[in-house]
Amino acid sequence: MLILIGVVGGACGQPPDRAPKDRSSPGSEQRHADALGTVRAPDATYALEGTASGAGRIGGVRAPARDSVPGMAAGAPHRPGKAPGGASGSGPGASAATPGKRPSGQAADARRAGGGPAGAQGAAGSGAAASRLRSGTTRALDIYSSELVRAEAVRIALARKWGLHRLPLFPPPPPAAKLHLTTPRGLARGSGLPPVIARVPTRDRVVFLTIDDGAHKDRRLIRMLSELGVPASAFLSDYVVRDDYDYFRGLQALGVAINNHTISHRDLRSLSYAGQRKEICRQQETIQREFGIRPRIFRPPYGSYDRDTLRAARSCGITVVPLWSEEAFPGRIEFGDGDRRFRPGDIILTHFRGRGEWGGTMPDVIRRVVRTATAQGFALARLEDYV
Repeated sequence: MLILIGVVGGACGQPPDRAPKDRSSPGSEQRHADALGTVRAPDATYALEGTASGAGRIGGVRAPARDSVPGMAAGAPHRPGKAPGGASGSGPGASAATPGKRPSGQAADARRAGGGPAGAQGAAGSGAAASRLRSGTTRALDIYSSELVRAEAVRIALARKWGLHRLPLFPPPPPAAKLHLTTPRGLARGSGLPPVIARVPTRDRVVFLTIDDGAHKDRRLIRMLSELGVPASAFLSDYVVRDDYDYFRGLQALGVAINNHTISHRDLRSLSYAGQRKEICRQQETIQREFGIRPRIFRPPYGSYDRDTLRAARSCGITVVPLWSEEAFPGRIEFGDGDRRFRPGDIILTHFRGRGEWGGTMPDVIRRVVRTATAQGFALARLEDYV
């Protein structure tokens, strides 16, 4: 017996006439932008998004790694009582005290610092080295702080450019391991089948932006995601992507994950198991050929699936099937809950569409999502880091 579900929160190809126009005007955008205010030195934990190299990227500007700034590089630890270069009182040039005679106060101090006149020189050199280290560290911190202020100024300018009146929030570090996922009650499930989720089980105040199909290819979307540092996940159907794979390679180069949305965007419940498997596995092969990866995440078109879909997806290497919690349009966000509030881990669906389909552009949609998430205290995070 087939177990069916309805569409969660919306559907692919939703009619554009449902999306009301955004009442904001270019003039109001500028007034909102002015509310960003003046530049101030940011807290490093807020401003820097860490990378494997230890550097951080802020609004398209790379802030310096601490170990790349003069005076802050990790070096051999300084050892009191030892002069630079490893000289000590027992080395060449060190004089021994006269036998049977107690050393004078100065000689005794020198001996305690390392033994003999060379030890005294070592102590003096050590103090000079410590002074130079302190001076170098101060200069390095000044440089580091200046770079942070400059990067924050760039972030503010880019936010204004894209019509944002508040800076997007940075997400927390992703979990060290992928989260354990289970299919909620009411959705088709089965032992050993990929879990189906509409929300990521996390307490982090993050939401996840996902973009489906690939029909409209707006170059400004690439620039906006790049300049604002907004993470996103793409679920591609080959029948609308194949005319311009390079566009999606550009998104992939930004860190946008490429995931499976079938080869031709069919309602999978209308197909046999073999037909469903062909839709999913062929798209796996296409993505591997064109983008060099084999996805483990798959979303069924229209959110329509059954147990055969999950069996077919598993056979093609799929490990999780995310649906969605909200759907975003240029002029509104459709929330699953009546209070119109995000919840931690919500998955937001939108589509690669243009003004001709829904009266707005892709940057309009991203602006709507970022504004709403920021106003509610949420950061946008990368779905694949959690699942």
